[in-house]
Amino acid sequence: MQQVLIIGYVWVEPNSSAAGSRMLQLIEQFLKQNWKVTFASPAQKSEKAASLGSLGIDEVSIELNNTSFDDFIKDLQPTIVLFDRFMMEEQFGWRVAENCPNALRILDTEDLHFLRKTRQQQLKKGQEFTTEALLKSEDTKREIASILRCDVSLIISMFEMDLLKSIFKVDEKILCYLPFLLDKIDTHQIKNWVPFEEREHFIFIGNFFHKPNVDAVLTIKNEIWNEIKESLPEAQVHIYGAYITQQIQELHNKKDGFIIKGFAEDAKEVVGNAKVVLAPLRFGAGIKGKLTEAMICGTPSVTTTIGAEGMCNNLSWNGFINDDYYEFSKKAIQLFSDEKIWKQSQQNGIEIINQIYDKEKLSAPFINQIEEIQDNLETHRTHNFMGSLLQHHTLQATKYMSKWIEAKNSKQ
Repeated sequence: MQQVLIIGYVWVEPNSSAAGSRMLQLIEQFLKQNWKVTFASPAQKSEKAASLGSLGIDEVSIELNNTSFDDFIKDLQPTIVLFDRFMMEEQFGWRVAENCPNALRILDTEDLHFLRKTRQQQLKKGQEFTTEALLKSEDTKREIASILRCDVSLIISMFEMDLLKSIFKVDEKILCYLPFLLDKIDTHQIKNWVPFEEREHFIFIGNFFHKPNVDAVLTIKNEIWNEIKESLPEAQVHIYGAYITQQIQELHNKKDGFIIKGFAEDAKEVVGNAKVVLAPLRFGAGIKGKLTEAMICGTPSVTTTIGAEGMCNNLSWNGFINDDYYEFSKKAIQLFSDEKIWKQSQQNGIEIINQIYDKEKLSAPFINQIEEIQDNLETHRTHNFMGSLLQHHTLQATKYMSKWIEAKNSKQ
């Protein structure tokens, strides 16, 4: 039996973020193969964390810069280790390589962090996003190094796949395109959707630990909402999400129809009752869970080029994509008011989910790639020379830095 160890950046919170849902999708695939799964994390567990124990998964708290992890992994002897984001590979990758050298090392990037961070920094500086800015970024160097050190990295969008191959010349053999793994939308589900005439309000939903979401809500408030409110005086926008900040809470204005709702116990219910999702994302990366969730709930959306990036390939969007705030507002009003356009947008969303995110179609190639690399692990690693080189130097450098920190902590 395969023994899978997942080293989580945080504990799994599927109701708080797309990252939590993504992790549950991966776990589901491993369990489907009858593989034994252990989930370990150095993070503190919040009340929103899912109970993985109910799925038959062992949950283990681990420490950074502590040899107790070496004892734990030697005892577990996993055949597969999955790092949840590159930060976990940086912290624990060398320990895995040293104590379980034959374990397949998988990096789940979630999204390319360096892409999101560089976009955010360029926006803050008022500068255009460029490839040159990416190449200069320290985060880029760290994340690409982590991708190269691992046997295979899971990449969530074709845009990011193309970026890694064309700009950074990463060998496709160590990459696996794996978007969200979703159920197809069937006729039974469609029949249960709330119809156009019974829906109300605009909606935004997102985890407010995630800076693009904070920025998007501020953009709705400062750049978009007045235009919508002028044309639709009775309209309201409801802002949902985990970990609402004080800055966002202070935007609540009942008179203006700008309503801060906070954490949604059932995100699908609130999205499924809304008429239009607003997502004016100005920076970010990967696939936006709020937008796939909108499609699953039959709720059209208006977003930006970055919001829709890598999400629909050549298919028509389930609403509108616009980067001009005035046009964004006008399209939101049109989508909210015109049932024919709204229904066509809804249909577009069905096609996107069923063609791009069908987990039945995506699962087998994913598992096959894992097993194929495992069967030829030594050859696979030999051909990934840059990865071997980085692994060698990182193991030395990170190992001794970690041991220095550990020694320092033990004296305190």
